[in-house]
Amino acid sequence: MPVITEIADLKRLHERRSPRMFYDYCESGSWTEQTFRENTNDFAQLRFRQKVAVDMSNRSVAGRMLGREVAMPVALAPVGLMGMQRADGEIKAARAAKAFGVPYTLSTMSISSIEDVAEHAGPGFWFQLYVMTDEAFVDAIIERAKRAGCSALVLTLDLQALGQRHKDLKNDMTAPPRLTLKNLLNIATKPRWALEMLGTPRRSFGNIVGHAEGVTGMNNLMHWTAEQFDLTLDWEKVRRIKDKWGGPFVLKGILDAGDALAAAELGADAIIVSNHGGRQLDGALSSIRILPSVVRALEGHPNRPEIWLDSGIRSGQDILKAIALGADATMIGRAYVYGLGAMGEAGVTKALEILRKELDLSMAFCGHRRLEQVTRDILLVPQDFEGRWDRPLDPAR
Repeated sequence: MPVITEIADLKRLHERRSPRMFYDYCESGSWTEQTFRENTNDFAQLRFRQKVAVDMSNRSVAGRMLGREVAMPVALAPVGLMGMQRADGEIKAARAAKAFGVPYTLSTMSISSIEDVAEHAGPGFWFQLYVMTDEAFVDAIIERAKRAGCSALVLTLDLQALGQRHKDLKNDMTAPPRLTLKNLLNIATKPRWALEMLGTPRRSFGNIVGHAEGVTGMNNLMHWTAEQFDLTLDWEKVRRIKDKWGGPFVLKGILDAGDALAAAELGADAIIVSNHGGRQLDGALSSIRILPSVVRALEGHPNRPEIWLDSGIRSGQDILKAIALGADATMIGRAYVYGLGAMGEAGVTKALEILRKELDLSMAFCGHRRLEQVTRDILLVPQDFEGRWDRPLDPAR
């Protein structure tokens, strides 16, 4: 077993151990993948100011998300098809998150069902909802999430239509994979993955098959999914879903200060500055570039929600940079998926351990012992980092 010291080590193992179509599903963006690349590249433009001769003892990177204490201000983001990266992947990720002390968010498009994951998840078990045109399905899945003990609903706003991801189309990506000669040859090189998959009954979308009207298997599932994303989703529908849920409510996919203000007026408990990992609107700015304008727009707002940053985080230093620019917390997707695909539950734990160590040491080198002390002063930010755009990024100012 190679020595694992960084997220990139887990990424390399993930690529070796997961079928090509599912690794590509994780490691890809839409269209030219410009936004996908800039999500990570833009973090590298931010530099730290080192401080010396400061007391580094008794440090803590603990934080709070939605009023709950967390081991660090990081939640596992909703990612579809995790049960295809590793058998029972959502269950393994939820167990790792529970043991570590951070929240886990289950995707609507998970392989394991809400009910299956609930048996293994901790108190920070959240459910992510895609709004479908089948209102009966939406109502039912919200009620299922309530019964399963999910403590927050995360509503994704930036997937009313599916962004074109070339790799998924070329791989003819399905769950479970079609048994074509190309797929069989590739799976033959992943014996550990294949054996684990043979040992689980969870190989399709557990939240949908048998729950959506008329969806009984792969053929009608793909047809149903292709037609179901709600093109008419608007703020009034968002409000109705919030009222229907009746608990902590999070809006994911905010990339505009005006939308952040609308979310605050709606009464969202948290918003997630996210471009869906670069998988939707290619050419959109990276989440870390957008973050400062959202923070400024909500400054002093009487209903200011928590502001979280998602998309592009690959290290604990990225987490620290996001907090320094005003994020209250962060979400990670690919960083833990690499661990899951590489080593299952132990890999998710390893990813979290790596991130925490990097976050802790970087905070100390910047002169702080608590994350609540961290401000923009620890960063050296390029003068044009937020860009010079024809249309202001911050219409509230």
